[in-house]
Amino acid sequence: MKNNLFIFSILCLFLVACDHIAENDRLIEVQSTQPADDVPTATARAVLLEDFTGQRCVNCPTGTEVIEQLQEAYGDQLIAVGVHSGPLGFKGNAKNIGLATDLGDEYYNYWKLEYQPVGLINRHGAVNYTDWTAEVVKQLNMMSEIKLELEAKLQSEQIIISVKGQNLGDDYKGKLQVWVLEDGIVAMQSMPDGTVNREYIHNHVLRTAVNGTWGDAIDFKEAETKTLTYSQTVDAAWNRANLSVVAFVYNDDGVEQAAKTKVTEY
Repeated sequence: MKNNLFIFSILCLFLVACDHIAENDRLIEVQSTQPADDVPTATARAVLLEDFTGQRCVNCPTGTEVIEQLQEAYGDQLIAVGVHSGPLGFKGNAKNIGLATDLGDEYYNYWKLEYQPVGLINRHGAVNYTDWTAEVVKQLNMMSEIKLELEAKLQSEQIIISVKGQNLGDDYKGKLQVWVLEDGIVAMQSMPDGTVNREYIHNHVLRTAVNGTWGDAIDFKEAETKTLTYSQTVDAAWNRANLSVVAFVYNDDGVEQAAKTKVTEY
C-alpha cells in the first residue's frame, strides 16, 4: 500500500511539473536527416510538344498562341518544336522564305498525321491543339527516371553539343535524338482571317536533326551516367544568334525526358 501511494505521489508531481511547461516548449521538433549516399530515384519531367505546323495553315497561328500561353505558364518545363511539314508546309521560292523540310515531311508521314496544326506531346499520339493544355498538364505531373544536362557551344562554323544522361532508376533502353532549332525567323504565314502576314515571326523552328532522323540507340544501366558529344555545321541560312539545341530520350513508350539549351559562343 505504501509503495502504491509513493508511485501515485511521483506521478502527481510529474503531471504538475508538466503543467507548468510553456505550451511552445512541450514539443521539440526533430529534423530527419537523409543519408549522404541516398540518391533520388526520379526527377521532374520536361514535356516535348512537337507542333506540326505550316506557313499555309490558317489555324496554325492559333496553335502557336496556345504554345505561348503554355510557355508563359510552365517556362522551361515545356519544350516546343515547330515541325514545318505536310500539305500546308511551304519550302520556299524565289520571293519567299520556306520553312518546311524533307525531315519534317518524313516525321509527318511516319506518324500518319492528317491535318494541321496537330501535336505530339511526349509522343503519346496525335493531339488537336485545343487539347494541348490538358495533355501537357497530365505529362508534367509525371516524373522521369532519366536526368538530362545539355550544352551547346558555337566554335567557328560548328556547334559543339554535349549531352549528359543520368539514369536514376532501372535499366533503360531507347534512343537519344538531338535537334537544332531557330527562333525569330521572319517569313510569310497564312492567318486565321484569310490574310497573309509576310512579317510573321516564327519561333522554335526545327532546322535539322544532328544525329539522324531517329537518333542514336542509347542504353542506361541502373544508376549509370553517360555523356555523348556531337558537332553540327551551321547552315549559311541560319541566324546563329537565335539557335538552340533540343535533346530527348525516347522509346516505344514515348519521350522519357527532354532538355533544351541556347547555343552560346565559346
